[in-house]
Amino acid sequence: MDLQSSLLSMDNQTLTPPHHTQNYSVIPNQSLAIGQEFPDVEACRRALKDMAIALHFELRIVKSDRSRFIAKCSQDGCPWRVHVAKCPGVPTFSVRTLQGEHTCEGVRNLHHQQATVGWVARSVEARLRHNPQIKPKEILQDIRDQHGVAVSYMQAWRGKERSMAAVHGTLEEGYRYLPAYCEQVKKTNPGSIAIVSGTGSENSFHRLFISYRASIYGFLHACRPLLELDKAQLKGKYLGTMMCASAVDADHSMYPLAFAVVDTESDENWMWFLSELRKLLGVNTDKMPVLTILSERHKAIVEAVETHFPTAYHGFCLRYVSENFREEFKNPKLVNLFWNAVYALTASEFDSKVTEMMAVQDVMPWFRQFPPGLWAVAYFEGVRYGHFSLGITEILYNWALECHELPVVQMMEHIRHQLASWFIERQNMAMSWGSILVPSAEKLISEAISDSRCYQVLRANKVEFEIVSSERTNIVDIQTRFCSCRRWQIYGLPCAHAAAALLSCGEDVRLYAHDCFSVRKYREAYSQPIFPVPDRSCWTEAGTGSESSGPGLGKGELVLRPPKTRRPPGRPKMKVLKIESLKRPKRIVQCGRCHLLGHSQKKCTLRV
Repeated sequence: MDLQSSLLSMDNQTLTPPHHTQNYSVIPNQSLAIGQEFPDVEACRRALKDMAIALHFELRIVKSDRSRFIAKCSQDGCPWRVHVAKCPGVPTFSVRTLQGEHTCEGVRNLHHQQATVGWVARSVEARLRHNPQIKPKEILQDIRDQHGVAVSYMQAWRGKERSMAAVHGTLEEGYRYLPAYCEQVKKTNPGSIAIVSGTGSENSFHRLFISYRASIYGFLHACRPLLELDKAQLKGKYLGTMMCASAVDADHSMYPLAFAVVDTESDENWMWFLSELRKLLGVNTDKMPVLTILSERHKAIVEAVETHFPTAYHGFCLRYVSENFREEFKNPKLVNLFWNAVYALTASEFDSKVTEMMAVQDVMPWFRQFPPGLWAVAYFEGVRYGHFSLGITEILYNWALECHELPVVQMMEHIRHQLASWFIERQNMAMSWGSILVPSAEKLISEAISDSRCYQVLRANKVEFEIVSSERTNIVDIQTRFCSCRRWQIYGLPCAHAAAALLSCGEDVRLYAHDCFSVRKYREAYSQPIFPVPDRSCWTEAGTGSESSGPGLGKGELVLRPPKTRRPPGRPKMKVLKIESLKRPKRIVQCGRCHLLGHSQKKCTLRV
């Protein structure tokens, strides 16, 4: 029986791999049979290329047009050949003839003619949907492991770019659809703010500002009056800067209130961002809360806060201040004394630590550059509620890292997805709590109650108490929620002295915590949902008069184009943000009881 007749007698003829000893995994179901159909000629080409790579032989295209596709093995003398032709009256193509036996040894090295950029793009598409941050080096290694094919770094990079465009759309399309996306945000989440603007004669992207109604409501009704301001640089093709204003919920988790993307970080853009933030709060509340705003020591931010929030208390991120101090003096003893001064609760304690610092080195010139009122607990007029460093920095860094290769619309959707999931998760978690305060506050109150047992309580009148210890005597007023140690006022939770006074008169200490630490407020913060934005295909259809029109673009609208800023050629310099640097080093942990370094109040051995 000859080869052709044996093929006709088989229901499903499978290609046999060439005879070689390379041990690569073959993609399953790579088969070809007489009569097999393909939706179109392009699908046929892709399928045959995939088979050639999987079975490690190279194709040579003999003829390829709208009605037929003929290919043979590239090795001279090998009889393998396939003829695929268009079926009459329908768009499908079917295999007409097939000589399916290879006599060659196939591809004996790792390079393959069919492993083109287009094939790489199709190969990584599924993985890119779940992990847009995959690197070209990982792509070429995966292709080598899974297919036994070596592709160059540039092929992997171009394949990723092409696949990203197929999955998420091009970066240029992201800016083009941004105005329509903002309309969808406002339509699906009534009361939300979504503003985009262009600049110049070409209407190049300039600014984007988004704040969801759920976040606005939660901040004004349930969060402490504290906002963190920070930014992250975007490293994509068109660069840019992401800005964010974040509140803090009752359990000390970040609560992003508003975020923006601008073409470049500038004084003008910071002034605009704080202006939009001020308008947002002014529209949604009758009485503007007295805010405490934390940020880095950035001249543009300082001026913008003074302009739009003149009554707010503006403090600096302690991480930034401490790093500057450390770089200035490079003296471990001074750094430890500096942290003692930072966390000193009273002016006398602070002045005492400064005197010790002056005995080591003159620090007054640095103090004139960084006034203590901007960072020292004893002199800061606002209420930080125990927040001294910017917690939003890590979130912004992760957003910028995860989204810098996505179009701007997909970037905004990624952020919205994360916010929506946080709201749902935290709402469900709060429903399981049966306490008065959130867990973190309950823990601190329990520690304060435990420490309060060592104190002697002398009651002066109905609301005032004298708390006596071996160290000092403190005055507590439970009506005004005041303690002379200042911890109650600064952190919003009763200190050990206040706990001693409250317990002596039969009061529940938890009821005297600031309302923002209650489970009730936590639940209210996440009570409003963030609704999904429909897929772009469901947006309002545009008119058909303009070639640039598409879903979500109105007829005759001025198209928003990418910004003028472009990423320079070459490999960018990598600056890794060490998350550990955002936290206070372990060597400077300070005890709240004895004020010594190296241990916490819980592990303090000092007898009181």
